[in-house]
Amino acid sequence: MINLPESDNDLLLECKIDTFKASGPGGQHVNATNSAVRLTHIPTGIVVVSQKERSQLLNKIECLEKLRKAVKKLNYRKPKRKKTLMPRGVKSKNQVKKKMASMKKSNRQKPKEE
Repeated sequence: MINLPESDNDLLLECKIDTFKASGPGGQHVNATNSAVRLTHIPTGIVVVSQKERSQLLNKIECLEKLRKAVKKLNYRKPKRKKTLMPRGVKSKNQVKKKMASMKKSNRQKPKEE
């Protein structure tokens, strides 16, 4: 179970922040500034990257959201399956099928000589 701090500032203290030049559309602004952000959560080793926005601050906020989603996904545990009882109607049908099958098999045997 991975526990993250509630506030973004405390979470940023647990992370290593790398900034770099983003690629893709956005023109000269994207090519000239270090607006892309890579967050590495040191305790867990989870890495998230955002270069969607032109602003480094907005990319950092998006990275924090992605990190929280990734941790939530890792923390999810499938609930245990509860066994259900077989209904009476199904039990009786199965008994009838068994009876019929055993009768078929007994009819296949050679008759006993007396």
